[in-house]
Amino acid sequence: MSSNAKLLTLDAGAWPDTYGEMAKPRMGFFTDTSICIGCKACEVACKEWNHVPEDFKGFTGKSYDNTLHLDADNWRHVAFIEQRLPAALDGDTATESLVQIAARRELEEDSGLDTLQEGEGLRWLMASDVCKHCSHAACLDVCPTGALFRTEYGTVVVQADICNGCGYCVPACPFGVLSKRKPDGRVWKCTLCYDRLRDDKEPACAQACPTNSIQYGELTELHERAEARLQEMQDAGQTSARLYGAHPDDGVGGFGAFFLLLDEPEVYGLPPDPVVTTRDLPGIWASTGAAAVALAVGIAAACIGGRR
Repeated sequence: MSSNAKLLTLDAGAWPDTYGEMAKPRMGFFTDTSICIGCKACEVACKEWNHVPEDFKGFTGKSYDNTLHLDADNWRHVAFIEQRLPAALDGDTATESLVQIAARRELEEDSGLDTLQEGEGLRWLMASDVCKHCSHAACLDVCPTGALFRTEYGTVVVQADICNGCGYCVPACPFGVLSKRKPDGRVWKCTLCYDRLRDDKEPACAQACPTNSIQYGELTELHERAEARLQEMQDAGQTSARLYGAHPDDGVGGFGAFFLLLDEPEVYGLPPDPVVTTRDLPGIWASTGAAAVALAVGIAAACIGGRR
C-alpha cells in the first residue's frame, strides 16, 4: 500500500466506511511556509467567517506575533520567528583587522544588514499554523459526548451545541490546539470551514491568502504538489527544507493539514515527534484488568485458605 493510501485510511472517527456513498475524498491544507508573508489575512478571514471572538493581546514582544498560539479564539496563528544567522567571512575580509571584523559583525547582529539570500544577517520565518486534523486523532478517542466527530471529508470538527465542556480533549491533543472559551467553557477549533466545504467552497483562510501559501484540496493531490515543491526548494539550495506531517509514520498517522518548513519543527513551536496520546490506553487497561483479576484470585485464595 502506498504512503498516500495509508494516509487516507483512518482507523478512528468512522471515516469513510460509515459514510458509505456519502463519503467524500479526504480534503486538507498544505501550507508552504516559504512563501508566507505574515500578512495575517488568514487570521482575519477565519475570524470573520466563523464569528470567532476578538482576542486582542496587544504587543507581546515576540516580533509581530500578537496571537502567540492556537486556542478557542484563534483558529489560525501566524508565527513570526526571527533568526540571527552567523556572518560568513569571504575573501575581501582577509585584509580587515580583527577590530574591523568585530565591528562589522556587531553592526550586522544589531541591524541585520545582510539578507538571507546573502547567507548572513537576519532571517524571518513566518508560518500560519492550524489544527492538524490528524489521521489518528486522540481528541476523538476521549470525547464522551460525540461533540468531536469525523466529517465525510475526513476532517475533525467540534459540535459546540453538544460539547459539555469536560475538557478531556484539551490535554489529549499533542499540538496544544484545543482549549476552552472562557465565557461558555466549551471547546472550539478550526473546522476547515465545514459549512463552506458542503457548499463546494474553499475555506476562508485559503481563499484570503494572497501568496497561495495556504493551499486547499484533495489530500492526495496536495501531497504530490508538496513533494514537487520540496524538491524545487532543495534544488535551489534550501537543504533544511522539509515536509512536516505529510507521512503516515509522522506520529499521528499523518496530518490533514501539513506543512513545508524551512527549519526544524521546534523552531516553529511544533513538536518534533508527535504521538497519539491515547496510543497506550489499550495496554494500560489490559494491565489494569490483569492486575484486578490477579488481586481477586489472591483474595479468593486467602479466604478459602482461611476457612480451612
